[in-house]
Amino acid sequence: MVQHSILVVGCGSIGERHLRCFQQTGRATMMASDTNPALLERLGQTYHVATFTDWEQAIVEQHPAAVVISTPAPWHVPIALAALRSGCHLLIEKPLSHSLTGIDELLELCAQSSQQASVAYVYHVYPVLAAARAFLRQVEFGPIQQVTVTTGQPFYRLRHGYASTYYRDRQTGGGAIQDALTHSVNWVESVIGPADSVLGDCAHLVVPEVEVEDTVHVSARHGSVLASYCLNQFQLPNETTIQFNAARGSVRVELHTHRWGFFREHDTTWTWHDFPPLDRDAPFIAQATAFLDQLDGQPTRLCTIAAAADSLRFNLAALASAVAGARVECRTVHA
Repeated sequence: MVQHSILVVGCGSIGERHLRCFQQTGRATMMASDTNPALLERLGQTYHVATFTDWEQAIVEQHPAAVVISTPAPWHVPIALAALRSGCHLLIEKPLSHSLTGIDELLELCAQSSQQASVAYVYHVYPVLAAARAFLRQVEFGPIQQVTVTTGQPFYRLRHGYASTYYRDRQTGGGAIQDALTHSVNWVESVIGPADSVLGDCAHLVVPEVEVEDTVHVSARHGSVLASYCLNQFQLPNETTIQFNAARGSVRVELHTHRWGFFREHDTTWTWHDFPPLDRDAPFIAQATAFLDQLDGQPTRLCTIAAAADSLRFNLAALASAVAGARVECRTVHA
């Protein structure tokens, strides 16, 4: 079995999870880089990995096969460009960035490079979502005409310390649109294609200690498909429902019940397909496995840089629309 050397740059909560979950595959030799020496000391002792305060030095000296970028969003693209130029494969945390600055350069470099580059939208490896998407691609019910996404959770009760992280500031990738809604948007776009325009509203209603939006309503057009996205980060039930409606049937995914189902023309009830619950690390281990499979020459199952750029444009258009109170074309948002 090939052992790949992987450098994790940015070792906060999600960076540590990547470190731990890549180790769980048994296929990677891990290294960690962060600007916090105390954090690095703990990670080194806990996971028995080499640690570096300077990621550039680590790339030059250690020549990792791949770099996992889990810093705040403003540093994703600069680190990605440097790592690609050094010959490293890439797994970049979502969102791809907080602006379009450098995105065209990154897309061009990825196109010219033989390196693998993916973005860690972890919904792509959820078994229930993969099964629903495969069924939808059969177009059994005719073209999808409408999509609805309703999702919420008591975010501030589940993620301790959020108020002192990137989440508190939109400029570092924070707020409900860039941190949470983007997961659902990116996965829906993998089924029906990128959004052309959005009309959005958002507000800070409940989550304490921050001022960024915790509640979002967005109406989007993905080609001829109308989609609505409704999210809050304070409701007590942790629930996500995604429904696709066509003229001759519907498909619904309920992430909180780990099932997807369909309702055909002339049916009287839903037909459900149940999946076992996943523990918190399971999707991230699956994501690490899928990325390592890419390095071994297998087809990608993860989000591409180009698809993540489309989702970034959605994020930026939704934010701009909420400020302007008007529909915003995704292709006209500025860097």
